[in-house]
Amino acid sequence: MAIETVLIVHGAWYSGATWGPVVEALVERGHRAVALDRPGTGLNARYPASYLARDQAALRSERSPLAGMGIDELAEATAAQVRRFAGQGPVVLVGHSFGGQIITRAAEQVPDLVRRLVYVAAYCPVRLGSAAAYNALPENRTSLSETMQIGDPAATGAVRVDPRDTDPARRELGRVAFFNDIPTERYEAVSAYLMPDHPLQSALDDARGTPGRWGRIPRRYIRCTLDRAIPIALQDRMIAEADEATPGNRFEVATLPASHSPFLSMPDRLAEVLV
Repeated sequence: MAIETVLIVHGAWYSGATWGPVVEALVERGHRAVALDRPGTGLNARYPASYLARDQAALRSERSPLAGMGIDELAEATAAQVRRFAGQGPVVLVGHSFGGQIITRAAEQVPDLVRRLVYVAAYCPVRLGSAAAYNALPENRTSLSETMQIGDPAATGAVRVDPRDTDPARRELGRVAFFNDIPTERYEAVSAYLMPDHPLQSALDDARGTPGRWGRIPRRYIRCTLDRAIPIALQDRMIAEADEATPGNRFEVATLPASHSPFLSMPDRLAEVLV
């Protein structure tokens, strides 16, 4: 019998390594699981020179090496991995946070090769086209994500944060925004695996799928009630919009009492929900 492959697409500023505990838990349960690094992240990371030099003043204005990278480039990289693994058995695509936009567009390209889509506290654009558009909604007003951002995105070409900020108060704000259910000492270790830049263009591009392609793939949404980056109200709005667009293929919904990063705070519980 063919073994199912779970392909995981991380969100902005994360890397595939942050999903390591969930990959282990899925493999333990008999699944093949791969946490992908998006172009420009992880072992293929492209950092601003000022970030590596710890020149925090220059980091506010240096042009990002990821500037100009759009949603289609990120989605095609994911679709290529779907094609690679589809010959070995069914593929499930999991997208976290901004990764939700990527799996939506990738599924639009290869709908016949994806058995299921899973959104983990993720963007699922339906009525509005982009993460940036959803971030401007009233449901996002309690988000702490924008408080972490530095520099002018129009100048740097990136939505930029500094996970290695030397100010302890700002580092703690990062923990509260994205990892509020793990202790500070754990966050200090995790932050070494985070990226400073997310390409601005990809956050502005229209990432919607169509009902006839993306909309016919079974999908699940895992809500995170303690999320301070994508508030639960915004998660629920995107679920409702998707269900309205494809009433014959509604989200299966699960809920975790977790922050924006349940793959670190409760990996075993998240793995159980995934399978």
